[in-house]
Amino acid sequence: MAFKGMEDIVKQISELSVKDLAALIKLLEEEFGVSAAAMATAAPAASAGQAAAPAAEEKAEYKVTLQDSGAEKMKVIKALRTLIQGISIVDAKDKVENAPVVIAEAAPKDEAMKMKDELEKAGAKVELS
Repeated sequence: MAFKGMEDIVKQISELSVKDLAALIKLLEEEFGVSAAAMATAAPAASAGQAAAPAAEEKAEYKVTLQDSGAEKMKVIKALRTLIQGISIVDAKDKVENAPVVIAEAAPKDEAMKMKDELEKAGAKVELS
């Protein structure tokens, strides 16, 4: 049986953005120690009148690839040196001249987006995958 107030909870959830819904799912997974897929198979099937909203999973980590350094290679080299701690000017220059090249193999989303933004401001083309 449904507990009192369940309809209110469902209404609030239905008003969430996809991003917020993904964050809620992740929080529930962490809290209860199960995946959303496991919860879905354990839950009874939804009635024909109710459509379940698909949860778009966001990637937690991204591979950052410098596709093309653009016309102003020096700006891209400087950007790389500020983004990648401890990279030498020689290594940064090699990466810029040998594009496409992977800059980060598994960067957290925020860090990957920052790298992409900074490198694109310098004139480079960057791909996240």
